[in-house]
Amino acid sequence: MSKIELSRVKGDFGFEATDEHGHILRMDSSPESGGWDFGVRPMQTLLMGLGGCSAIDVIAILKKQRQVVSDYKMIINGEREKGVEPSLWKDINIEFHLYGQIDEDKAAKAVELSVNKYCSVAATLKKAGATIKWKVFVHQA
Repeated sequence: MSKIELSRVKGDFGFEATDEHGHILRMDSSPESGGWDFGVRPMQTLLMGLGGCSAIDVIAILKKQRQVVSDYKMIINGEREKGVEPSLWKDINIEFHLYGQIDEDKAAKAVELSVNKYCSVAATLKKAGATIKWKVFVHQA
């Protein structure tokens, strides 16, 4: 079981969440809604989690296939539902940028496996109604 402890540390909405290993994530609301821009918005942490979850999958799959990943970058754009509360993620678009000696077909398959089979964050977002689309860019070293 995972344990997260949340403490208010700045203004009304500035929080620090700490996991059982002592890792800290700062969260806050926007200044327009009373926050101090102290940290990441809670909904953006979901997109960050999607990126981290999928990145771990993709790199692990490619390492098993003896592909050399020298660098890795993702760009994640999300659009939330308009005019409803709660406003969930509706459309998510991801660019996977992989650098190194990587077969493009293997990279595409690794991403597909991550988003559609292995990444628990992607599965959670999809069950909440989000559509996740992606493009893979392999940059040879």
